[in-house]
Amino acid sequence: MKKLLELPVVAAAVTGLYTVNFSLVLNSSMSFFNLANAAQKDGNIQTKYLANNQDNDKIKKELPVRPSLPPTRPFIDIHFNKSALEKKSYKLPPNNIQEDPKFKPVIEYAIRQNLAQLPMAEIMQAIADYFIGTPYKAGLLDKSNQESLVITLDGFDCVLFVETILAMARGIAIKDYSYFTFINHIKDQRYWEGEMNGYCSRLHYFSEWISDNQKRGNVRDIGVQLGGISVNKPLFFMSKNRLKYPQIARNDTNYQCLVAMENSISRLKINYIPYYKISSIYSQLQPGDIIAVATKINGLDVTHTGLVYRNSDGNIGLIHASPAGKVTVAYDLEKYIWNVESAIGILVARPVDPRR
Repeated sequence: MKKLLELPVVAAAVTGLYTVNFSLVLNSSMSFFNLANAAQKDGNIQTKYLANNQDNDKIKKELPVRPSLPPTRPFIDIHFNKSALEKKSYKLPPNNIQEDPKFKPVIEYAIRQNLAQLPMAEIMQAIADYFIGTPYKAGLLDKSNQESLVITLDGFDCVLFVETILAMARGIAIKDYSYFTFINHIKDQRYWEGEMNGYCSRLHYFSEWISDNQKRGNVRDIGVQLGGISVNKPLFFMSKNRLKYPQIARNDTNYQCLVAMENSISRLKINYIPYYKISSIYSQLQPGDIIAVATKINGLDVTHTGLVYRNSDGNIGLIHASPAGKVTVAYDLEKYIWNVESAIGILVARPVDPRR
């Protein structure tokens, strides 16, 4: 009999913070799935995505997080890469963002390892590898009353980890090592149509993040290509749990804008691979593919994100900013997803190589 342990897990969407109770199945010795149970769960997949279920009673009730001032960083001059300026005229992001002192060592590592000569998949994995052990930090995007372009390399939530690795890899691939380019990539990935215009312009649901970044050629949704299921799911978790999000809990304008946004993305298709079919697509996955954990929770699309990781023995795992404490590698992707009680499968988006 499987032994269940309820663990509170703080999972961050691009928007900020939501708290969900995951039930983790502590049975690491499982090497295959009961086919009858899998077939039964397959039949229930569609009903789990319907809006009339009662999963909201599993959501942990918490007081809103109080706002605080964003952390200060020492000022370091930004040195612009000449080739980048010749290719594109960038606008300086708002708030006069200063260079993170941890950025230069990453770039020096990338140059020493000649990462620019590698395929995009291997660049993604190498940069993700560099950050193994970095602390997990929740709620980083919502610590200020005013929307600002938060850049942090000394701690990540699950989505900040994914978007940071992607932003760095995009620059490294074309040998553009400037911090200026990196922060513009972050802005381009985090906000609707790549433009930061207040809280409501942030891509708050990860399925929308994938869709919007695909439009701009940053990633490609490959869920259907991998044989996944395509469904519509109404998304309203944030508006129905308003008090969990400081910037809509205390701001009616932001709240009304968010409700309108949720209504506008209700037509988005969510393309996911059922949890028990994940190992069958291992041969089609590449290191650095973006993984999002699709959930049965009412009104929510994704509870966690990470990147495909190819272990030294070739097995497919997941590298992610784990709410358990730090950036780490789960050895087997399918087993990891199987152990998340609320999960029904994964969304998969592939980073687009900017050299093509």
